[in-house]
Amino acid sequence: MKKLTTLAASVVLAGISGAAYADNVLVVLSDADHLDLKNGQVFSTGFYLNELLQPVKLLLDAGHRVTFATPGGKAPTLDRSSVDKMYFNNDAAELERYQALLAQLKITSPEESPVISLTRAEQMGLDRFDALYIPGGHAPMQDLLASAPLGRVLTHFHEKGKTTALVCHGPIALLSTLPDANGFVGQLATKGQASAQSGWIYAGYKMTVISNQEEELAKGLLGGGAMKFYPQTALQQAGGQYSSNTSPWTSHVVMDRELITGQNPASALEVGQALVKRLKR
Repeated sequence: MKKLTTLAASVVLAGISGAAYADNVLVVLSDADHLDLKNGQVFSTGFYLNELLQPVKLLLDAGHRVTFATPGGKAPTLDRSSVDKMYFNNDAAELERYQALLAQLKITSPEESPVISLTRAEQMGLDRFDALYIPGGHAPMQDLLASAPLGRVLTHFHEKGKTTALVCHGPIALLSTLPDANGFVGQLATKGQASAQSGWIYAGYKMTVISNQEEELAKGLLGGGAMKFYPQTALQQAGGQYSSNTSPWTSHVVMDRELITGQNPASALEVGQALVKRLKR
């Protein structure tokens, strides 16, 4: 009850009033604060500030409710490299406004975070949620891609045809619905490729995720390390119909049935706009 009360207070702090709509959006983040790389190296990461808050602010401004969750109910970690005005049209004042919103929502505070576990969200009843949003940062590559609770949550949204939006590295979470997500991910990590599995609920869906080209351009961020595999390759091998903007770091959003996916940080705002538009229907 304390966490739910804190969440309600966070929404008030964000300035929500006079809602024309009252949908409840489940926002799922990773529990992880790092990504395991090849050869035992580790990369400190988390969620990207703009990828989380640009869509969340649009949702709150439209009067929707937002419930934050992670697999284990831990406060998520902000990737400090994302606290940069380049993700906010090089506008320092805009960056400060989003930092203030993050502070108001308190989701990264271990003592005050309103974040619940995915198991708790299931106990509350997934029917109470009208849409799902998963932002990126490298952290989803650590845990969301094979999270059994997330697989169940995504399956519910798929079966009900409820809007499911993901951006940048976030779409890797779709792998959690594979019949053997751990086996598929293990093959990718050790062999660089994985055997196709029948029964993936997103097989044949048009989708995007951060491109292999962009991963190569950004690999300097890993401090000399290397990722075990790239999400584009993973989703393609799982059976997704991948597309990307050939001009790196520019917005690209793909919509197919209930699914909305965005390619990179520059796509977050457009993904949020598409999500809000869907809810207005």
